[in-house]
Amino acid sequence: MKSFAAGNRTELMQQLLGYAASQDVFCLFNSNRHQQPHSSFDLQLAIGARRELLMYDHQGAFEALKEFNRQKTSPAVGYLAYDLKNDVERLSSGNEDRMRFPLLHFFEPCTLIEWKENEVLIRSFDGNSEEKIWQEITAQPLEQAQPSAAIPISLNAQIPREAYLEKVREVIRHIEEGNVYEMNLCQEFYADEVSIDPLLCYTQLNALSPMPFSACYKYQQQYILCASPERFIRKQGDTLLSQPIKGTAKRSEDPIQDEQIKYKLQNDLKERAENVMIVDLVRNDLARSAVTGTIRVNELFGIYSFAHLHQMISSVSARLRPDAHPIDAIRYAFPMGSMTGAPKVRAMQLIEELEESKRGVYSGAIGYITEKDDFDFNVVIRSIFYDAGHKRLSFQVGGAITYDSIPEKEYEECMLKAKAITEVLQNQQAK
Repeated sequence: MKSFAAGNRTELMQQLLGYAASQDVFCLFNSNRHQQPHSSFDLQLAIGARRELLMYDHQGAFEALKEFNRQKTSPAVGYLAYDLKNDVERLSSGNEDRMRFPLLHFFEPCTLIEWKENEVLIRSFDGNSEEKIWQEITAQPLEQAQPSAAIPISLNAQIPREAYLEKVREVIRHIEEGNVYEMNLCQEFYADEVSIDPLLCYTQLNALSPMPFSACYKYQQQYILCASPERFIRKQGDTLLSQPIKGTAKRSEDPIQDEQIKYKLQNDLKERAENVMIVDLVRNDLARSAVTGTIRVNELFGIYSFAHLHQMISSVSARLRPDAHPIDAIRYAFPMGSMTGAPKVRAMQLIEELEESKRGVYSGAIGYITEKDDFDFNVVIRSIFYDAGHKRLSFQVGGAITYDSIPEKEYEECMLKAKAITEVLQNQQAK
């Protein structure tokens, strides 16, 4: 490992993306300097693949990940798609899969680059010189290419607005019948025959919506451009931490009104009901791998402010059992409660019945596992998925439906969550 002095963070991120652009595999993690008490780094790039685990079938996926993890000689980076639920429970996925991303992809990087407090740490795992890598990074041009005329992308809705409203009403009927207490219902927007600059698109999305669990992931010609505010699960030592989000409100430019919106969100009975149900679900998920009596709700109904939104976030921790495998802690909590519902299995069954698109990586998780088997994974939401080879683009948005849900307001919340994505896609430049 070698250390180098670094200056401007924004310029460094641009140079890191430029350096990574020609590689088949990379993942950039970006905390956007959010003051999260549990963050491990600010900006990190894993690039190149010395060894990979790639799965399109859910059968035995988590066992394969255990074996891959056992053999690793460096940190491992990767993602888990939502439909790995079928490896956790006896479920199936039969909806249309427009993007066809692998269900699971992990890799041991050739190079790991980390920016922290104006210092860049470079670790080379394939024998390349850290000094040469740094020279190549800093040689990347900082000038922006002159933009072409903007070409707005025409988006198609997999579920038309009125059909989505009726699906919300159907979820409410299931709640009235006692089948579920809460369910996350999502919808897809997509475009075909589109060409974008995915790294520029990520940079623009990150500028509009700078989130603490942002990531830019490339596998071959497939990209995940992620502006996530939510942590799925973290392990440090023997401590597990999950931070589910339930509760959203649009910010105001007026500071006084903005504070009033925060106060209203924190005291909204519907939002609190959604949040506490998911907190209970997370407690139950963590209990499957935790030492009895160690589960704690560290924070309930915390309000955190981002560029466009206020979010209600709770934190739940537990101590991992000495006999529990770290990967099982992920498996038992997957998929995350904030993107499913309660009871969890029945909610996932109804999700399969009512949604019309396979979720794929959306509402899955991107993260890393260290040499000591610590890990940190986000929730893949507020994300654009792009396949440069097939010129396909997709994103999904959703929300938690409860007994008190008003269908029109649920649709409005979906559009609010999609605001940064749609702004970016309406201002893309010709390639």
